[in-house]
Amino acid sequence: MTDCPDPGTGFTRDVHDQQERLKELACVNRTTQILKERKPLDETLMHLVLGLPEAFQYPGYTVARIKFLGRVYETPGFTETKWKMIHAFNTLEGQGWVEVCYTRQFLPEDEGPFQKEERDLLARFACLITGYVNSLVAEKAPLPTKQPELREQPHDPQNQSIRKLLQQFLDRHNAERDVFHDLMPFMVREILLVASLYDAYSIEGEGRFSDYMLGEYYQMSLTTIPRITGVSGEDEAFARLEARHYDMIIIMVGVDKTNPLNLCRKIKEKYPYIPTYLLLNNPGDIPYVQDHRKLGVPFDNLFVWTGESRVFFAMAKLLEDKVNVGNDTEKGLTRVILIIEDAPDYYSTYVPMLYSLVLEQTRILIEDVSSDELYKVLKLRARPKILLATNWEEAMAIYTRYKDRLLGVISDMRFPRNGELYERQVGGGTESKFHQQEF
Repeated sequence: MTDCPDPGTGFTRDVHDQQERLKELACVNRTTQILKERKPLDETLMHLVLGLPEAFQYPGYTVARIKFLGRVYETPGFTETKWKMIHAFNTLEGQGWVEVCYTRQFLPEDEGPFQKEERDLLARFACLITGYVNSLVAEKAPLPTKQPELREQPHDPQNQSIRKLLQQFLDRHNAERDVFHDLMPFMVREILLVASLYDAYSIEGEGRFSDYMLGEYYQMSLTTIPRITGVSGEDEAFARLEARHYDMIIIMVGVDKTNPLNLCRKIKEKYPYIPTYLLLNNPGDIPYVQDHRKLGVPFDNLFVWTGESRVFFAMAKLLEDKVNVGNDTEKGLTRVILIIEDAPDYYSTYVPMLYSLVLEQTRILIEDVSSDELYKVLKLRARPKILLATNWEEAMAIYTRYKDRLLGVISDMRFPRNGELYERQVGGGTESKFHQQEF
């Protein structure tokens, strides 16, 4: 075909190949980072397959698919063609396949239109999936009975004893640092903001939004600053979602309430695994949106624009805490603060304030300890996790699971229970029932 892209020859070809190797390396690093987040298997495999085409020579004409345990995870518009590469992988739970197809013909390489390095990449990709699945199986398996170790009698007891004590000291010192590296494996890095041009302008406020977001992360010594991509229409939103994975989606609801809710429904139908939040301009629209949620409009949470950009900071941190709380309470013994509040306009105001207080207090405590700067940044991950419950059922689920790590509960003692508003006066017995595992 005369319109096939030609990578060139000589120096041009060398530059092209070097760029391809960098893309493959980036794919491996991205895959490793996704697996470290320890999300559910379905969400993890879908996230992985969406990023795979970017590692191949012609990403615009590349589609990918993963098959495992009867489930299929594929990129949008996947079509099986004759220009394909398949690699099988075997896990403790069963066999799976990773498949990459070009949607049109290209110049022949080592294996059809594919390079041999791309075959190696696919094998490495499948190997990482195998290790991840096997680790999930191992976590569920019962621990074996520890057998006593047989050790040889040291030739120099005194020297061996000194070396053993030094090694134990180093292991303990390194373990204290390693535990902080294992905390907060998931961080919000990509946010898709869907808003009308007017709403986007009002949020930006002549640059105050970007300045505040960057300033908030810098002030709290947080190193992972999310990138916020703004779009103003449905077509552009889906084009962005097909081109890149986003950790969360924020849809603004302004004067027009119908189109944002319809867009939310369409997004959740196609990307049910991406957390989707609604952000209202007017608190008076809360009953309208909540009624539509009962009618089947799916969204993960609801916030109200308070005129301060820190609400975005709080939304991102709430999502991170929700995902990381299981890992952090188990590995780092972090504490949990439970907020029970059903009014979005209220928690949209004081949850950002609470995060600022918690992060500032944690930073002050760390500053009092003599340690290097890297250690201080890592220890910020051990801050208490803040979890939001909007009804009695959610609150009890969180309390039952994390009651041993619970630092405190914040509530006005007025929240829905079994779909109806439940209210108790302070001292009426409700607050004491936390100690009885019920309200």
